Amino acid sequence: MYDAIPFDALQVGDRVSVSKTVTEADGALYIAATGDFGPVHVDDGYAGKTRFGQRLAPGIMVAGLCTSVLTAELAGTLGISIEDRFWFTGPVFYGDTITIDVWIAERQPETRTLVWEASAKNEAGLEVLKARATLKYPRPKPPVQAA
Repeated sequence: MYDAIPFDALQVGDRVSVSKTVTEADGALYIAATGDFGPVHVDDGYAGKTRFGQRLAPGIMVAGLCTSVLTAELAGTLGISIEDRFWFTGPVFYGDTITIDVWIAERQPETRTLVWEASAKNEAGLEVLKARATLKYPRPKPPVQAA
């Protein structure tokens, strides 16, 4: 977990899958940290009148779970995110258990970048999020030569 995995150790097709139940506490911490007090996330009355009929977990919080799975379970901590794109394809409600699949889709040695993709599905198998993003890796440090 949170290892320093070098670029050369990562290959196209490397993949990981993690499931997590999205809790009220997750939402409360995210909302408090970001100030995202949108009524669809915090107000039962408001959310009940939307097409979803109940409060939603913040979508970008769910996207953050994908990046966390990527870093903690697949690509490690050396890559720096330079581009992130997320598509919110379905609702995530508090109490939903989502399964996040993350994989390396492209590897570009000349620029030391990886393109990763992700798909998150709820327990009913409905895709709720897609992602495609790029990580840039540092060049290895040259060996230290004795004087």
